Amino acid sequence: MLKKTEEFLINNYNVNEEAFKLYKQAIKDTEEIFIEYDEIREYNQLKVLKAFQDEKISESHFTNTTGYGIDDLGRDALDRVYARIFKTEAGLVRPHFVSGTHAIGAAIMGNVRPGDKILCVSGMPYDTLLGVLGLTNKKNIGSLDEYGIQTDVIALDEQGKFKFDEIKNTLKNDKAIKLIHIQRSTGYASRKSFLIEELEKVIKYIREVREDVIIFVDNCYGEFIESIEPTEVGADLMAGSLMKNIGGGIAPGGGYIVGKKEYVEQASYRLTVPGIGGEYGATYGLMRSLYQGLFSAPHVSIEAVKTAIFCARVMELAGFKGFPASTDKRTDIIQAIEFGDPKRLIQFCNGIQAGSPIDAFAVCEPWAMPGYDSEIIMAAGAFISGSTIELSADGPIREPYIAYIQGGLNFDHGKIGVLLGLSKVLDIK
Repeated sequence: MLKKTEEFLINNYNVNEEAFKLYKQAIKDTEEIFIEYDEIREYNQLKVLKAFQDEKISESHFTNTTGYGIDDLGRDALDRVYARIFKTEAGLVRPHFVSGTHAIGAAIMGNVRPGDKILCVSGMPYDTLLGVLGLTNKKNIGSLDEYGIQTDVIALDEQGKFKFDEIKNTLKNDKAIKLIHIQRSTGYASRKSFLIEELEKVIKYIREVREDVIIFVDNCYGEFIESIEPTEVGADLMAGSLMKNIGGGIAPGGGYIVGKKEYVEQASYRLTVPGIGGEYGATYGLMRSLYQGLFSAPHVSIEAVKTAIFCARVMELAGFKGFPASTDKRTDIIQAIEFGDPKRLIQFCNGIQAGSPIDAFAVCEPWAMPGYDSEIIMAAGAFISGSTIELSADGPIREPYIAYIQGGLNFDHGKIGVLLGLSKVLDIK
């Protein structure tokens, strides 16, 4: 690190001396690891560029429709760009999705009917989806179980791997199963995210057992981290959030669904209403941001991965358990650090907040966030509210007190935020 940068950090931030030493060591330890991810970034950037060029995207696609939004050229072209990138028959990209959970929920709800069953084969889904599926202890108005659509869950084994035999037996013995749910990333589970090669193996296995089920993948946090995506290895349907990787930190919100044309169309009727689907939906001048965010996404996503790898290494040096490890192959932008103590978890999040460009002065406190069963601590000084491609950290206030760190629009900022988080943890007496 340049001496000038070191002096600026020391003079302007109250950095723990031990944390600073570990910080410098972690930078050295991770330099070579980054080379592989730079190659992935370049490949995915070319893939996105080619999709723009093949669809002949021009200034005319940065539309500003109002009202019903019928025949929005920019909106419809962006659907096709996404379909090209993910190698699918269709895409549905809309600012009207309020979150990744909304997009995921629409994809699932649009493709099941009363009497059908959903089978989650990657363990319990992320907390906010539980209310959609009817898997919480409290009543969730409008959840799928109210419509006679049951969800069963197959837990992962002790190593965090798929239970192939149980999946096979369940599919063979229960013909009501219509849709398979697979979550690529960890959510708040203590496991590693699934590599594309692992998803390919389980998708192929499921297809050999049952050809008639719809295989859905929750792709949140995973876009552009590997050179291929789940839809390229057999997933029928996939969804994610524009406030994560694929929005590039520029899209102000929204979500996407891609996959087979029939399934994407069915999902569109749950975004709007039957008979209208994706034909309506004004975009109010947002198209330029959605296109620009997508174009920036391969670069920004890998910057976030570098922050995650660095975070893993510096916390390893400090004696904390993290997953993935700093040397593990990555498939999403999330880094989990186990603190074993609520005070350390809260202080780490406050360090991330203190290193943010927005609301750095704020103090993070746990709170009962809607959609979660535990109090949640969240640090996010973001330009776009709730954007988790920007540097953030969060976690439930429950054992073993894990912080989930993600994002970082650039590595220069990401590593400083992590340094301040570690510094606050080491300052605890």
